[in-house]
Amino acid sequence: MRQTQAVFGAVDEAAASTSAGSAADHLATAWQAAYGLHPDPVRAYSEAIKAVESAAHAVIQANHGKATLGTMLGEIGNARPKFFTALSTPAGRDPIAPAEGMMRALWEGQTSRHGNLAGTVPETLEAARAGVHLAAALVQWFTSGAVRRNP
Repeated sequence: MRQTQAVFGAVDEAAASTSAGSAADHLATAWQAAYGLHPDPVRAYSEAIKAVESAAHAVIQANHGKATLGTMLGEIGNARPKFFTALSTPAGRDPIAPAEGMMRALWEGQTSRHGNLAGTVPETLEAARAGVHLAAALVQWFTSGAVRRNP
């Protein structure tokens, strides 16, 4: 029950944010695809990524019209000091690393995104559900200001 509340809290917060784009719709669709009567793990995972892309776009690459999770990870890697998280980090530690790690785990976990010589392996329901929860946390972080760009 608490997991449901956390996800729908992130959906509500994204819906109320003027800079989150379609994050709320994508996250709600991801939840339905992961936990609905007829689960669709590939769609759930794909929608989870779109939710994060929508929520993070204004913070990470507002001027990049075709920003993706991959390009956003590149931006973080190239401009680390420009980003801040509300999480306390020990002196000398990288404050954006927790959000970056979560984004990278979500991005790299989508095995069906591209074809390859070995064949495409669709996401499992377990992986899709984990991805949806990871996306909910990231959407909440970006829409609440817990992750933001330094002025």
